Amino acid sequence: MTLHVPASDPGPAGTVVRLTSEDAGWAWTGIEVLRLAAGEPVSVETGDRELFVLPLAGGLRVTVNDAAGAELAAYDLTGRDSVFTRVTDFAYVGRDSVLTLVSPAGAEVALPSSHCERALPPAYGPAEDVPVEVRGSGNATRQVTNFGIPGVWDHADKIICCELITPDGNWSSYPPHKHDVSEPCPVVNEEIYYYRIAGRDQVTPSREGLGYHRTYTGLEHDRVGLPPLDETIEVRDHDVVKVPHGYHGPCIAAPGYPMYYLNVMAGPAADRALAFCDDPTHGWIRESWETQELDPRCPVTSAAGRTDGKATR
Repeated sequence: MTLHVPASDPGPAGTVVRLTSEDAGWAWTGIEVLRLAAGEPVSVETGDRELFVLPLAGGLRVTVNDAAGAELAAYDLTGRDSVFTRVTDFAYVGRDSVLTLVSPAGAEVALPSSHCERALPPAYGPAEDVPVEVRGSGNATRQVTNFGIPGVWDHADKIICCELITPDGNWSSYPPHKHDVSEPCPVVNEEIYYYRIAGRDQVTPSREGLGYHRTYTGLEHDRVGLPPLDETIEVRDHDVVKVPHGYHGPCIAAPGYPMYYLNVMAGPAADRALAFCDDPTHGWIRESWETQELDPRCPVTSAAGRTDGKATR
């Protein structure tokens, strides 16, 4: 099984990334990343999916219509210069909708999605309302931007999303964890990792930089018939890694190159949940954080901009 989906040249209508659930070989999650040319509208039909409209670079206007053409909502998303400069505002769009995206100056936008059952109306998420969490400690310190998780954003049927920024040289998604049908996990979620890697200026995404992603299975997965996985993947800007099951982590940011990833999760449970199980071999590491100092580089960003003042938008 190949989990790595490397970046490719932009396709039709500026498509940078397109991974449907059918492409991935599973039931729920997908992601599309579009590069919008200045002033040129792009139309997207949600079908039986719900999705977030998440600016990665630049701002845009989102207009949402129902299948009959009636306008349901319109939002102006301020956006940001890059994922390494600011926490952004965003929009939620429900199933059976048609959205039009247009950016006056050009933009890059992620559309993480999930098949869903309930049709919910569109909604706007202000950047100022997005909680920013510092997780881990020592060289496992990272920022988690919880814009679309249960308890923070409950206006969704299946989809769960958050963003992470890992300072260069640090580890995240650590200890390795799982959320699949093997014991003792209480919840099953498919997961997508969509990566951005900053270049030498620590702010502008670049294919020059790199990081690493690990996914693997254990005997407990063999016992329930899940296919074995054992992959350590070099990731670069715009790469995607699929996690159908198994332990995932660490995600490692190479020295000199900060790492961002967008997590997209969904599963069959009636209620959205973020529960997970650590690899028992490495779970003790959480206790070690109590005696370590937080990396002062975290949090990296807020709704007001970067905490080190490198950028303000």
